[in-house]
Amino acid sequence: MAVPGEDVLDDAISFTSSHLKAMKGNLGSPLSEQVSRALDIPLPRYMLPLESMHYITEYEKEEAHNAIVLELARLDHNINRLLHLKELRAFCLWWKGLYRDVKLTCSRDRAVEMYFWAFGLFQGEHHSHARIMVSKIIAFISLMDDTYDTHATFEECNTLNEAFQSNRWDESAASNLPEYLRAFYIKIITSFNEFDNIHEPGEKYRASYVQEAYMFLSKYYLKEVQWCNENYMPSFKDQLDLSSLSSSIPVLTLAALMAVGDEVTKEAVEWARGVPDMVHACGEIGLLLNDISAFKIHLSAQKGRKQKNDVANSLECYMMEHGTTAAQAATELSVMIEHAWRRINQASMAIDGSLLPAVKVAVINLARANEIMYCGSNDKYTFTGDLEGLVTSLFLKSIPV
Repeated sequence: MAVPGEDVLDDAISFTSSHLKAMKGNLGSPLSEQVSRALDIPLPRYMLPLESMHYITEYEKEEAHNAIVLELARLDHNINRLLHLKELRAFCLWWKGLYRDVKLTCSRDRAVEMYFWAFGLFQGEHHSHARIMVSKIIAFISLMDDTYDTHATFEECNTLNEAFQSNRWDESAASNLPEYLRAFYIKIITSFNEFDNIHEPGEKYRASYVQEAYMFLSKYYLKEVQWCNENYMPSFKDQLDLSSLSSSIPVLTLAALMAVGDEVTKEAVEWARGVPDMVHACGEIGLLLNDISAFKIHLSAQKGRKQKNDVANSLECYMMEHGTTAAQAATELSVMIEHAWRRINQASMAIDGSLLPAVKVAVINLARANEIMYCGSNDKYTFTGDLEGLVTSLFLKSIPV
């Protein structure tokens, strides 16, 4: 829970981390596993349902464990596993239909990974609908991202953005689009209308704010394509500012608040709509983790998803601006990730108490999901094999009772 400027805690973290690393090999189970996870991702930054799953399997090894509590925890996990598997099936069926209808075969087919993001935001049966709704928003973001990045020409990107910025947001705006993008655009319009229709008249602003954020996201994607088209190398600050917004965190923040409905106040939704520094910090965490991951993947295996419209990422901009090696830049970016977390901590302590539920769901849990998706510098969204073990444990394997 450190905040910026707490140098004493920096020393404490360095001291404890070095000693825990030295002791790890001599610790017994389950303490050894718990220390290893904490060294990878500090406990307050770990995705809650994942930590719960790990602890259920480790709790039995503690001498003072309560057998009744353990049995109830196992039963609860298995019941929730079946619920999540049901949600995942429903979302996969929806995604297969969408993927077939829009015919954007250039896009990544990542239904499980999309659902995993939403899974990390909400817990409990009462949030089943919210998880599926946010998964659908993630799907539309992924389709638009891949279209701008890998397939559409610069002119087609301009035309698509113009359609999104249109005040009409109806099927007539699709007439100016290339044939292969029309079904995608119409499907987005139809789905956002569905999101709007499930809300009462006084709550419809929630869906309209998500739509507005999606329109902004299109602008951010277009700006990145423009930089690439012009072979423009932005300053590190400009790249960080834009990419923290194009990370999609502002859209997902509002989507999460839309999905939980009246659990959060209108003031909380308005707060998120303004993209406060906490939301920027969350976007920076995802962006910087992704760029460090991309560097290490290319360094070790010379592989990765080649993107036609890729602008220089934050690591490359930092190298160019400061004259460092890639490894030095990656180290500096890791420091910035830590600072971004501390900004989130500081804002959480200072924020009005009525906004805290929104902060937890829409910002902190998104940042936690980022940590899991890029843990060990592995991009588990692009290289899905790295996520397979977690998905199997969470959704496919029950814990023996």
